[in-house]
Amino acid sequence: MTVLPDDGLSLASEFPDAPHEQWQNLVAGVLRKSGKEVSGPEAEDALSTLLEDGLDTRPLYTARDAAPDPGLPGFAPFVRGGRAEGNTTGGWDVRQRHLAADNGAVLSDLENGVTSLWLGVGGTGIPVASLDKVLDGVYLDLAPVVLDAGDETAAAAERLFRLYEERGVAPDAARGNLGADPLGHEARTGRQTYDLASVAGLARRCADGYPGLRALTVDALPYHEAGGSAAQELGCSLATGVAYLRGLTEAGLSVTEALGQIEFRYAATADQFLTIAKFRAARRLWARVAEASGAPEAGAQRQHAVTSPVMMTRRDPWVNMLRTTIATLAAGVGGADSVTVLPFDDALGLPDAFARRIARNTSTVLIEESHLARVIDPAGGSWYVERLTDELAHAGWEFFRTIEREGGQEAALRSGFTGERLAETWAARSKKLATRREPITGVSEFPHLAEKPVERAPAPEPPSGGLPRVRRDEAYEALRARSDAHLAATGARPKVYLAALGPAAAHSARLTFAANLFQAGGIEPVTEGTFEESGAREACLCSSDALYEERAEATAVELRAAGAEHVLLAGRGRYSGVDTYLFAGCDAVALLSTALDRMGVSR
Repeated sequence: MTVLPDDGLSLASEFPDAPHEQWQNLVAGVLRKSGKEVSGPEAEDALSTLLEDGLDTRPLYTARDAAPDPGLPGFAPFVRGGRAEGNTTGGWDVRQRHLAADNGAVLSDLENGVTSLWLGVGGTGIPVASLDKVLDGVYLDLAPVVLDAGDETAAAAERLFRLYEERGVAPDAARGNLGADPLGHEARTGRQTYDLASVAGLARRCADGYPGLRALTVDALPYHEAGGSAAQELGCSLATGVAYLRGLTEAGLSVTEALGQIEFRYAATADQFLTIAKFRAARRLWARVAEASGAPEAGAQRQHAVTSPVMMTRRDPWVNMLRTTIATLAAGVGGADSVTVLPFDDALGLPDAFARRIARNTSTVLIEESHLARVIDPAGGSWYVERLTDELAHAGWEFFRTIEREGGQEAALRSGFTGERLAETWAARSKKLATRREPITGVSEFPHLAEKPVERAPAPEPPSGGLPRVRRDEAYEALRARSDAHLAATGARPKVYLAALGPAAAHSARLTFAANLFQAGGIEPVTEGTFEESGAREACLCSSDALYEERAEATAVELRAAGAEHVLLAGRGRYSGVDTYLFAGCDAVALLSTALDRMGVSR
């Protein structure tokens, strides 16, 4: 339907409305030219992109895809934001993480744009006894402090309370979170070293005397880092939040007080729209819990976004700046209250000053120069985003109900149910990574074998023993590590000779494809000279299908006569003398691992 503007003039009034079916027929016509015989809805399905959790992204969204009314910002169900003003008053809270007792780094961050601190305390991180030194010179009434202390939460909290008293910080001026998360700690370590009953007193103390301080964090990162999908991350966080809500109310807090003691932490990935939808869906789901608990007005979820550790790569780490920028944008647009940008060298060890500066400036540029925070819920109203939010909310709610049927998050963790479901999701995603259907720039695509490695001081060992920590680059990183060890031991990387057949127009595309694929596994492609001069033990034919028909078999015979122990071909087909075929969609990890084995590269 054509909507007339206020002045009554409509430039589209002379054109008839185009029905959806007409668009589908046009799509079918284009697909038919590429050899796909589909029509109607099937043509639209052919252009859809499958996501995890049974969701998909359609090629076109219209008014008929409209989702339920998301409400208004600051009002239930809080899809459009937990506060009516959103982040318009000053942007989101820029929260920097610190794992080492480095007061200089803390002060440098606060002096240059960071607005709150996230401190890894206890264990191999910042000693509890060093908390006062780390926070020396920090105005605790201005800079919120968020603790992440595991089973040392009680001791760290007491230390922080004492600092407030010693420095004369009024209780109503203290801001932050004590970070108690018993189930999250158990998910990380597999150990039941403290429970909710032991931290309920902290929640009572905060509710009674520190109105700006929360006691508990529902950290969904353990489930994300174990390979979970967006819906599984939402479901696990919701089940954990409900467990804490039950425990706090049983300890004597009202539902409203208990809701006010919990903050949620989610991963923000470089999948921009899925991240936007996840933060919006999370608020909707928690609002539903608050409504069912009898306190709908207190259901605004406090959200802390952290750029995904899973997406961070160790090779070509500079690309991580692009990933974290997209993730930060998505978290901000999605309405996160606080955002932590992991430095680009986070996967390599302790970040240096340059990396921390780039991390904090990412938010600064998006807020101060791109003005992302000036509009409340800028993605709201998009048929695509609203639909994706709705579908993801339903998928997350269904996984939450599944956990509840298992006896709740605590029982699901201890029975292994949660770990098994996350492992299934990661196994499916690993196949996409191995086949490069999910490409990783700088790792599985466009790798650079001669890059100078970035070296950093080792970071404290993170908690372990519970759910695994996965990374997108782990399979390729293992291959590259084998190649590096071979280089160190022999002075040369394993090599493959790329035999280009015909003119450049015939072989360039597949030559480039093969070179990229081999380098992803640490195998150096050689394109100059003859096979004998290359120093390689294997060769790969690169050309067009037409030239393969004419010359592939004869060239394979020549290469074997020259000493090639194994002959590969970039493309599909069946040719005598060719042992292995590499093509778009092949299992690159398996192919490269086998090649390294044949080349005598030790595991």
